Amino acid sequence: MTSKGTILVCEDEDHIADLISMYLSEEGFRVVRTITGEEALVEADRAAPRLAVVDVNLPGIDGFEVCRELRSRGRSLPLVFLTARDSEIDKVLGLEMGGDDYVTKPFSPRELVARVKAVLRRQDPGPRPEAIEIGGTVIDSGRREVRCVSQAVPSFTAKEFDLLWFLAENRGLVMSRDQILHQVWGYEWVGETRTVDVHIRQLRKKLGSTLEIRTVWGVGYQLLDEQ
Repeated sequence: MTSKGTILVCEDEDHIADLISMYLSEEGFRVVRTITGEEALVEADRAAPRLAVVDVNLPGIDGFEVCRELRSRGRSLPLVFLTARDSEIDKVLGLEMGGDDYVTKPFSPRELVARVKAVLRRQDPGPRPEAIEIGGTVIDSGRREVRCVSQAVPSFTAKEFDLLWFLAENRGLVMSRDQILHQVWGYEWVGETRTVDVHIRQLRKKLGSTLEIRTVWGVGYQLLDEQ
């Protein structure tokens, strides 16, 4: 079977790591395993993975710190948190740090694989326009970056960029949270839709005054077309 790329799995419980590795390997992925956050950071550079599955509770630095360190290095490596913590505050914290998804234990390995594939689809969704320009701001899908002549724009996580691109493709239209979850996350979200609100807040913080995302109360969000 042709490899679909490398997935970095950082999980210190062998039986869980074995299960994840088996299911990912059956789907054609090459799996690189680590058991500490320090090892995960090394392999994130050495193995050039397409995505990382990282347990939050790790010996040494935890999964949140791994994500924080990757983002501080400018790495937009997609990251799925795996953890026994199921409180909303932990989920929100993980997403605000730049995680792309959050899977709680116990979990279905098939669901985890489906979520991994959904995140990767957002990375390479097929043919799309190379760029969208709105009011002097350019959203470049090839470089996966946002440029504006009047203001510096920081880098975006993989999920933040996918969300911005989806809103830009539908600029001027009000998109519901369910539509955003289905199109950007790629599956039916079974938990709270707070994840959309968290990512919208992060987008607004990074975009500043370059683009305006309007909240339509009780419905969803709208990226205003300033042209």
